[in-house]
Amino acid sequence: MMGGMATEDTSTTSTTSTTRTTSTATPPPTRTPVAASATRTGTHAWRTRLLIAGIVLAALNLRPAITSLGALLAEVRAGLGMSGTMAGLLTSVPPLCFAVFGVTAPRLARRFGPGAVVCAGMAAITAGLLIRPYAGGTAGFLAASALALMGIAVSNVLMPVIVKRHFPDRVGSMTGLYSMALALGTSAAAAVTVPLTEALGGGWRPGLALWAGLAAAAVLPWLLFARDHRQTPGTPASARSASGASAAAGPVSGASAPARSAPGAPASARETPDTPAPARQTPGTPASARPVSGASAAAGPVSGASAPARSAPGAPAPAWPAPGAPAPGAAEPALGAAEPALGAAEPAPRAAEPAPGAPAGPHARVERPDVLRITRSRTAWALAVFFGLQATAAYITMGWMAQIFRDAGVSAGEAGVLLAVTMAMGVPLAYVIPRVASRLPRQGPIVVVLGLCGLAGYTGLYLAPAAGAWAWAVLLGVANCAFPLALTMVGMRARTGAGVAQLSAFAQSTGYLISIPGPLLVGVLYQHSGGWGLPLALMAALMLPQMAVGVLAGRPGTVEDEAAAR
Repeated sequence: MMGGMATEDTSTTSTTSTTRTTSTATPPPTRTPVAASATRTGTHAWRTRLLIAGIVLAALNLRPAITSLGALLAEVRAGLGMSGTMAGLLTSVPPLCFAVFGVTAPRLARRFGPGAVVCAGMAAITAGLLIRPYAGGTAGFLAASALALMGIAVSNVLMPVIVKRHFPDRVGSMTGLYSMALALGTSAAAAVTVPLTEALGGGWRPGLALWAGLAAAAVLPWLLFARDHRQTPGTPASARSASGASAAAGPVSGASAPARSAPGAPASARETPDTPAPARQTPGTPASARPVSGASAAAGPVSGASAPARSAPGAPAPAWPAPGAPAPGAAEPALGAAEPALGAAEPAPRAAEPAPGAPAGPHARVERPDVLRITRSRTAWALAVFFGLQATAAYITMGWMAQIFRDAGVSAGEAGVLLAVTMAMGVPLAYVIPRVASRLPRQGPIVVVLGLCGLAGYTGLYLAPAAGAWAWAVLLGVANCAFPLALTMVGMRARTGAGVAQLSAFAQSTGYLISIPGPLLVGVLYQHSGGWGLPLALMAALMLPQMAVGVLAGRPGTVEDEAAAR
């Protein structure tokens, strides 16, 4: 019996030992940080390419609604019975819509996400271009035009924000790509609208409506990002950390607990669902796997630290998330917050907002987009006026230049091609100028060169509009490249993504308000003077203040610093 009990005890002990050995030898499968990083990079690379394609397609649709009308303005005026003054009002509708609807873009993007707003904007362009020719009467034509221009307005404002947010290290090159696509769409609409109209039977209505197809194609890539209005398109959840200025933190090794977030920091500054719980981190965990607070900005390698990182002296004690509470980091960061490029495996940590009264380090800048008073910045006002004057010249050119050539004896087809040449000059220059401007501390010299080209072009149109038509078209095309320069300066004159959003909305909305009277005044002067002498004198005179305020807007500095200093 004792022998049997001994055998049973031995068997039980053996079984228990085997069970423990098996449990120890086969731990649950885990995903290594390297494998997770590679998976994220591969998964989001195609989203990066899709986002770039969406930006290009959106840019292609931001001007055909205007330049296609300019090429057929004489036919539209005859078909709808418009006077010269009413035609001038029609050419003033684009800046009016841009000013009225552009200011709402940041608010809409905060609520629905920038991808959803751009997607809706492309859909509005499609509907407006399709309805406009067949709306019946001048009032319906203007209403459908306003619908298309509303979609253009919100996309105009959000394009620089999206570029700054997703490509912070390539603002110049991405702005150049976007501007080049915009110029390509502008020139293509001017060049092919008349030939396509003739191929479709000579009616101006099908010639205008066909551009709705290009706008419909632009809706498709943004449908994916429209669904992601609660998160940044293409950015993994673990890559969304604290908002604010980026901190160049060095590697941290050997720490048994992560640094804690400052009280009152935005939700995006705390741990994300992909981050392990603080109590479960062990020494030796890779630095990239731990959340680092803004207190460790620009820190060098730290080894052997066994206690959590502490806040600056005098700052309130940091707070830990409640046990079992959902991680707050899953929320989308504030609109315009600078984020790493899409597909980045491990972004650099960011500086959280310091507690009141705590000494701010050199990298711990406070981002308070809700209290940034953009109107206190002289640079913001200079940039808004510069944007408005260049928009005045651009919309006068797009609306009236083909008519100027036709009145000088140039055929309708050649006048459309000349307008296309003017717009096509922006294709190469819109890519080159932002890259050059982003490398210069001051953009004033570029502003002056572009303004002198405009003065030469308007002088040539007055003296010999038909004889030197091609030269004047080229010169005015160079002058129109003030638009991509203005967009580049918007990205350079703000330090943060939220600052870019506010500056872009302010400069574009105010600028488009300034540009409203220009095309209308040209139409009035043209009708009552019976020629182009006075309108061309007005256009040339506006180049002088444009150069002056452009030099002021091109000075180094940021609107955040100016607003805080006043």
